[in-house]
This record gives sequence, C-alpha cells and structure tokens, in this order.
Amino acid sequence: MAETAALLSRYPQLGSCFSKQVRFQKINNLHSFSTTPFFSNHFLDRRLFTSSNNNCIISMDAREKSSRKIVNSKRHKIVPVYVMLPVDIFERGPSGIVTLTKMKAVRASLRALKLAGVHGVAVEVWWGVVECFSPMIYDWSLYEALFRLISEAGLKLHAALSFHSDTRWTVKGKEGVSLPLWIMEIGARNKHIYYQDQKGMTNGDYLTLGVDHLPVLYTRSALQCYEDFIFNFVKNFGHSIGDLIQEISIGLGPSGELRYPAHPFADGRWMFPGIGEFQCYDKYMLADLKIAADQIGKPQWGNRGPQNAGDYNSSPSGAPFFEGGEGSFLSEYGHFFLNWYSGRLIEHADAILGKAAQILKRYLQKDHPSVTLVAKLGGIYWWYKTFSHPAELTAGYYNTETRDGYDSVTSMLSRHGAALHFPCLEMVDDETPSLYDCSPERLFKQIVDASKQNFVHLIGRNTNERFDKDGFWQIHANCCHPGNDAVKSFTFFRLTKQFFWHENWINFVPFIKMMSTNSY
Repeated sequence: MAETAALLSRYPQLGSCFSKQVRFQKINNLHSFSTTPFFSNHFLDRRLFTSSNNNCIISMDAREKSSRKIVNSKRHKIVPVYVMLPVDIFERGPSGIVTLTKMKAVRASLRALKLAGVHGVAVEVWWGVVECFSPMIYDWSLYEALFRLISEAGLKLHAALSFHSDTRWTVKGKEGVSLPLWIMEIGARNKHIYYQDQKGMTNGDYLTLGVDHLPVLYTRSALQCYEDFIFNFVKNFGHSIGDLIQEISIGLGPSGELRYPAHPFADGRWMFPGIGEFQCYDKYMLADLKIAADQIGKPQWGNRGPQNAGDYNSSPSGAPFFEGGEGSFLSEYGHFFLNWYSGRLIEHADAILGKAAQILKRYLQKDHPSVTLVAKLGGIYWWYKTFSHPAELTAGYYNTETRDGYDSVTSMLSRHGAALHFPCLEMVDDETPSLYDCSPERLFKQIVDASKQNFVHLIGRNTNERFDKDGFWQIHANCCHPGNDAVKSFTFFRLTKQFFWHENWINFVPFIKMMSTNSY
C-alpha cells in the first residue's frame, strides 16, 4: 500500500492506470480516490489457455500446496527484469494509419516502473506498423516517439522485431496489429504464402517458411523482407544500440516464437490440451517435402504429412502416429517426416539469425557485446511426460523421450551468439492437470541443460499472467538458482490493466527488489 501511495503522490497520472474497482483509503497525505481503467480489456495473452472451466492450468489450491525451490544461497545473482508493454498502445484508424495512444498514461507507467526498480521494458516493433502500406517504405516515427519516452524514463529496452500479426476479434470488431497491408493483399490472391493445415485452413499470423527463398512478395522473398527490415531498424536506431537498446529479439514465427502455428487458439480451432496439427500443406511446403522424399528414393512419402496423426484437439491415444507401431513416429517414415519438419524450422531460424547477426556484427563483438541477440521458443509443456511428446512434434520440436530435440536448436543459436528466450518460469508441475501429462519443470530443465551444453544464454519469461507471491518466488528460483547460471534476464509478460492494482503491485515491487539487488 505504501509503495502505491508513493507512486501516486509522485505520478498522479497513474490514477488512470488502475482499475475502477480499486479504491484506496487515506494513507499519509493520500486520500481515497476512485480510478478509471487505462488498458484495453482485449489482450492476446496466455490466459486464453486457462479460460475454460475444464481446462484450468493454474489451480489456486494446488499453488498453495506446492513446494517451492527457494534459493538459500548467500550468493544472489542479479537478474535484470524487463516488462513487456501492452499491444493496445498502438491503434489503427479507419484509414489504416496507426497511431500511438495514451501517451500521458504510458509516460506515467514508465516512470512508475523505473521507481519500482525495473531495468527496462520490452516493445514489439511490428512489421505491420513500420512497413504497413508499401514494400520498403518504412515509417519509424511512432517508435522514435516511444523510444524517446522510454529513454527519458531512464529505462532500457528489449526491442522485439515482430514479423507476425496480433489481430483478434473483439466486441468492437477486429483489433490488433496485422501483417503489412501489402502482404495481406498478396495473401488474398495467394493463400499459400501462409501456413496451412491438412484441411487447407490457413493461418495468417505469419508467412510460411516455404516462401523464405521464393520471390513471391513483389520480387522479394520472405527472408529478404526480414533482412531489409532488420537492416533499416539498425540504420535508424544504431545510435541507441548498446545504450538504450540492450536486447534485440528476432521474430521467427507465430507470437515471435520459433515454431509452427500448430495450436491456433485465437480462432477456436485448438483448445488446451489438444496435440495440435502439422502445418505443412501450403503448396510451397508440400513441394519441398516432395523433393526431400525423392532424394531418399521414397516419392510416396512426399505427397502429404502423416494421415494418422489426429486433429487439433486429439489426445495422444486418439492418434496412432504418436502411439507407436507401423507408420508411427518411431517408423522409418516417422523419422523421415519429423526430421524434415523440424529441420526446415531450424533452417528457417538459422537463415534469419544469420542475416541479423551479420547486420549487428559491430555490436556483437565476442568479448564485449553491447547488445544481446535473442530468439524465442514456445513452451509446449503438455503431454511432455508421454513417450512421443506429440504437442511438441506438431509445433516443430523433434523432442521425444529418446531424442533431445532442443540440442540442435541451441546448437544453431550458439553459432550466431544468440540467447534463447523461453517461457514457463512461473510454473510448477503440481499446478498443471496431471491428466494431461504436463511438466513445465522438466521441460525448463531440459532447456537449461541444452543451453549450458551449447553455451547459450537464457532469457526467461512467464507464460501466464500472475502476480501471486508463489509465482514470483518460482520465477526467482528459476532465474537465480546457482545451477541456472545461463539465465541472464527476465521479461514479465505483460503490462495490462491489472498490473497496477494494489494487490498485484505490492507483490511485484518486492519481486523486483529480489531480482535486482544483492539482498532479499
């Protein structure tokens, strides 16, 4: 309560950042007040995984009962914390022009975060905002203004170069940031520039990796578009890299993560804990699959993906491909397909990160890097305890009980000096439904081990928005445990309307103190 009172006394603009329901009594010279909401109700966040009555991942009762891995070591590692800004600070008008909204509230929020001891903020730098109307016509004015606010607040910046979309349907209609309008015009004529499932349904969140090297985007390939965007970003903000900008993540797939859109929850096709579907049915991916099959003398394997792999909401027992036997993931065909499917995903990241590392070369000196290059992975923790790990396989991670699918990923990242951004740090196994063989803890340990083996730094992130003490303790334990030296920073996902509620803020401030000082 005292921390909130101090903030409101110093930054009265923060009144608009609190919910209407939050009312404070008189504290020192701060009188009771009623606040109005700042953030939109319509965020695309991971709580959608936990919204249904029967699919609750986070159980308060389980959380109270769960044991905690609290660090008792006298040596306390300092881990910088970034807070990801909301997506609704950008608003697209009827003409298609995007504007930066709520400037006063944003400025007050940034100052409050600085006062609380937060190291910096994370900001999605949207392809659909900067190169919106025409190819190679970049408008950085919104980000110049936003970065200026961040700098004036004394915060550092994680810039997430985002080549995906964040559109969603709300009561007001379609909202969020789309892919560039000129890309969508091409997609209206050629739906195969997007990933497709076995029924031919597309996912417009990200371009299929099948067009990475094909000049189907007004004479450019997707990889050339990404490279030109990264180059132009560095050209405009190079003077801030290493000072204001300390981390740069490169979008590699849906939600910026290196994965296939195998679990599309936004349009209702998938619900937790479905195994998901393989996304290789656009004509460009199928053409590549056919070439791969022909090369090994098995042309019959190149026409389509596995036909016995169930659908989005199947369980492993309902999909023979993941159960073993003839034609399963353990068969010769299964090994061929999964090697191709996951291998193309790694090649996709390898190509983009290679371009990014070259552009950022002067800032990535091996002995004294001034910025951290970052790649994000998805935390696919459900069905992890099964032999086949089906949800990971459909997402593109060839990880099973007998095969480490993350070694090849971290090995690739190591070649480019890139850090690995990974979620699930607030989660423990006994908070997840045992019926679905979840294990976020074992998954995170595997990621830590693979990162250590390949000398890759880790950047942590929470999967679900939560502000309880147990969640913060688990994050702290995962980041600061002596065995997790690879964890170099943490990104809190994200700044929403609940963030400054009193009951959340009084837990968040001590968490920041734990993470950023040498004392508890």
